[in-house]
This record gives sequence, C-alpha cells and structure tokens, in this order.
Amino acid sequence: MNKDRRTFLETASLAGLGLFTGNFWELNAQNYPFKGHQIMNDNQELNLIGPYGPWANSLFNKKSPSLSFRNDIYSDVDTWRNLARERVKERMGVLDIGKIPKVTLIKQSKYDGLLCEEITYQLPFGRPTRAVILKPENSSGKLPAVLGLHCHGGNKFLGLDKIAKTSDNLPNYIKEHHATYYEGVAWANELAKKGYVVMVHDTFAFGSRRVMLEDVPVERRKGITDFNMEKEENIDAYNNWASDHESIMAKSLFCAGTSWPAVYFAEDQMALGILASRPDVDQGKVGCAGLSGGGLRTAMLGGLDPRISCSVCIGFMTTWTDFLLYKSYTHTWMIYVPLLPRELDFPDIMSLRAPLPTMVLNDIEDNLFTLEEMKKADKMLQEVFDKAKASDKYKCSFYPGPHKFDLAMQKEAFDWFDRWLKD
Repeated sequence: MNKDRRTFLETASLAGLGLFTGNFWELNAQNYPFKGHQIMNDNQELNLIGPYGPWANSLFNKKSPSLSFRNDIYSDVDTWRNLARERVKERMGVLDIGKIPKVTLIKQSKYDGLLCEEITYQLPFGRPTRAVILKPENSSGKLPAVLGLHCHGGNKFLGLDKIAKTSDNLPNYIKEHHATYYEGVAWANELAKKGYVVMVHDTFAFGSRRVMLEDVPVERRKGITDFNMEKEENIDAYNNWASDHESIMAKSLFCAGTSWPAVYFAEDQMALGILASRPDVDQGKVGCAGLSGGGLRTAMLGGLDPRISCSVCIGFMTTWTDFLLYKSYTHTWMIYVPLLPRELDFPDIMSLRAPLPTMVLNDIEDNLFTLEEMKKADKMLQEVFDKAKASDKYKCSFYPGPHKFDLAMQKEAFDWFDRWLKD
C-alpha cells in the first residue's frame, strides 16, 4: 500500500470519528437532565469513548494487574512465568493444531548470495501455507536462526513478500511496501546474509492463507472476484474487502471459543517448529522479530514460547490504556484478548520472556500509538527485567520518524541478534 493510499485510509478513519463529535455533544450538554453535572471534567483529556473512558480505564488500571511480575506478591520468576503463561493461553483460547506437517520443497534457487528454499505445508485448516527459508549460499553446519514475522500494513493480499524476496523481479506494489516500511529492503534477506537461517511464512488471513472470495457467499463478495489479481486496482479492492471482513472473522473466532491472537500463535508456533527442526539450525539459538503486526506476533510468540532465545519487537509496544482511550481506531481486531487486561498489561505479555534477551524498537512519530504510553510500556518492561535480575537482557530504543523498520533500526536489531545468538 503506497503512502498516499495509507494517508487516505488514516484520514477516512479520523473523519469517521468526527461524526460523533462537535455539535452533538454541545446540544446534549445543554439538555442534560442534571443541572451542574458536566459530561467531562475540565481537566480530563478527550478520548475515543468520551465520558466512559476514565471509568473503563479504571476497571483495570487502578493498580498493577494481578498477574504482572511487577506486583509485589511475586518474587520467583519461574513460578510466576508458568502461572501467567497458562493464564494468557487460557484467555486467548489457545489451539493445538497437531504435529509438524509434511513440508514440500517447491523451488530451490540462489539469489544475492543466499540459498533460497520456497516451501509449502498444510495445516489442519485453510489453504496450504507458503513459506521461504533463506541462508548464506556457502554456509555449513548449524547456524543460528530467526523466524521473520511479516507485518499487517493494511495488505492481506501479501504475506511473506513484505519482508523476503527470492529475485529482483518484483511488482511495483511489493517495491512500494519495502520502500514505505523498510527503507527499500527485504529485511529477512539482509539478516540471512549475516549468517542466519531465516524463515518467513504467510500467516492466518494473509498471502497464501488469505480468505479467498470464492470461499464466501456471493452476497458478501461486493462484486469482487479472485481473478486478475496481478492488477494493482484489483489488489486494492481485495484489501479493502479484507479490511471490512476482519470484524466478521474476529466475531466468528470469538464464537468458536478462540481469538485472532490464538490463531496467530498456533501458526507461528508451527512455523517455529519447522524452522527449529531443520538440520542446519542450532535449536538453542532461535530468535524472532517483526514490525507492527509482526511486532504483535513477536510479543505473543516471544512471551509464550520458551524456544525463542532472543526477540526484537518493532513498532508494537504500548499499553492497554493506549488502545482503550486513544488508538483503537488505528488497530485491527488481531490484538484483543478478552479479560486479560485485568491480569496483565500488554507489555507484561512480552515480559513473560524474562530473563531472556528482549529488544523493543519504537518510532517517536508513530501514529499508531501515543508516545507517552510507549514510554510507560518501556518502564514496565524494564521494571520486570530489573526485578528478574536481567537488566542487561532488555533494551528499548526510540527512533525519529513514523511507523517503520528502517536501516538504522535494522542495524540495531541485527546487532542484538549477533550479541545473543552468536558465540
């Protein structure tokens, strides 16, 4: 999605919010039945749900959530982690999707100093998953590995192509994505060149795992078909449809007793199992990283799966308060876990990694979050790692600019992996 298109969507979202502000509140304040009672106090900040905001935020934000390691009642990090991980999985509706499936090699090639394996495998639900594995062309023995988790980016037509490539022959819409979010590079390739086995897979509802129009009722297709998807206007039409369909998918998952984060987690765990089981991978040195939606997945996978030795969460670390009061309209349904905020704040999920190496990279002008809440999240994570006597295993950096994972940020992330995954 190019910058102009993204700006349009952001503006449209803000305009939609404007439908519920302005004269409506002025008129109703004049007719409020209780004289002298104000809807909002003069010293209260405006928020997305108006006078309900402070009340809703107070439901879980009066003190440290009950299962946070920041809470004084916890002292042993291992006991706390086991308890909290099980509770998160319970709240998510975590799924068991079976053993590692058969992996089929579709194509093997050499590109830009890398050996590239394009593979596919079938999960118990949905269409086959497409993935790519990259490693240095002349490497030998066991290497450290990283599971690259692709972003959301308002583009469900694409999946792994957002961060990996196997040739220079790319359509413009992929080049635009690389330029907008990654300063023109496929970062999975750049990391692989540094001596890693890097795997990137399409996740639930993206790329090869996306919902095909032919698989839903005709009246829900809005006149769009799965044909001629080489044309950018058709891809845009699909992505607009998929954006609207997201709430339907989320409601359906809730009805099934699970959630979008749980499906993400299950599919990412399966990919992690495939990567870690390779003979060229050192199973004790496996990391994960991702921007935005990939950062969300990094927080969940890194926080809940002990096989992740080192993690880098980019452009997705804030508090539940930020989502509740200020920024829910900039996010998808893929974040939310009912009831969990009472027990863990959002940073607490990733803190379940403590004392394993954990990095967070933020953008100061990121319009998906407020800077104040990003800083609060940093303090929460630092507090946990300090208490776990692992202060050196946590690092957070703030970079100028909008939502992105640019070359400077990539360098810091790659150096972090080198520090903890290489001898």
